[in-house]
Amino acid sequence: MKVPLIDKFGRAITYLRVSVTDRCDFRCVYCMVENMKFLPKKDLLTLEELDRLCSTFVSLGVQKLRITGGEPLVRRNVMNFFNGMARHLESGALKELTLTTNGSQLERFSKELYAAGIRRVNVSLDTLSEEKFARVTRWGRLSQVLRGIDAAQNAGLRIKINAVALKGFNQDELLTLTEWCAEGGMDLTWIEVMPMGEMGSEGRIGQYWSLRELRDTLDDHYTLVDLVERTGGPARYVRLEETGQKIGFITPLTHNFCESCNRVRLTCTGELYMCLGQEDMADLRLPLRKFPFSQEPLEAAIHDAIKLKPKGHDFDYSRQRVAGQMSRHMSHTGG
Repeated sequence: MKVPLIDKFGRAITYLRVSVTDRCDFRCVYCMVENMKFLPKKDLLTLEELDRLCSTFVSLGVQKLRITGGEPLVRRNVMNFFNGMARHLESGALKELTLTTNGSQLERFSKELYAAGIRRVNVSLDTLSEEKFARVTRWGRLSQVLRGIDAAQNAGLRIKINAVALKGFNQDELLTLTEWCAEGGMDLTWIEVMPMGEMGSEGRIGQYWSLRELRDTLDDHYTLVDLVERTGGPARYVRLEETGQKIGFITPLTHNFCESCNRVRLTCTGELYMCLGQEDMADLRLPLRKFPFSQEPLEAAIHDAIKLKPKGHDFDYSRQRVAGQMSRHMSHTGG
């Protein structure tokens, strides 16, 4: 039996988020600049290499895989990877395989995703206004996303909506989004905008809408019941008594959720980030390619990386500057 992944603070690492591409068919204003320079395709891990890496993590005790991007479903032949991971669901070694998507390709892939064993999908959607959606995504089409959500639900996938809280942009849609999700049988999670990517500190400060304020507004209109359940991620949940739905809050700025962090992030180039809010990473592509027929060096590199996992991050918007800002874009690490 292999040694499980335990960091120096005693946290078991059972959750791996994997970015299969840095490319996306949207250009969301809080995620990337409009004229992004994406990685050369030769720098990306092949789907076979991603399979080997993820399978190694599963053998070391990872029980949940979340596939991200960029937009994961724009990667060519990505369903080959999902179908390969399905064998770990069938064996019972992997408890859940899921993905986060902008929804643009769900109309095309929902049935195949369900057949591969995926049962839950997170869709990033910040507004129900066509005009504002086009503005925040730059290249996106709201109608395409809504059709994708319908197709996913018809295929049997459970949908959770992720919305980034943006000051002056979707504050006025808080109740509208809540009711729309309730009518569609979808839970909703709000995320504080994170200081990642070279976009200028002033822009980040202007986008920041505290979830404390958001929750207070919800509390004025609904009966909120705090829930103790966790889904393996950083969200804290409440139930709205009037609708029965769950509302999540991911608050890396107003509430640090690091004490129970059980996850690491793997990029499409084989970089393993032990913390979203730190620059330290380990290069797993080197042992992966240098020792194609031996697992021991790769497993040793993963264990060495987990030992470096920090206690927490230090995002901070105090004093009108973005302390702890990450130079890499969110699309590089994976959402």
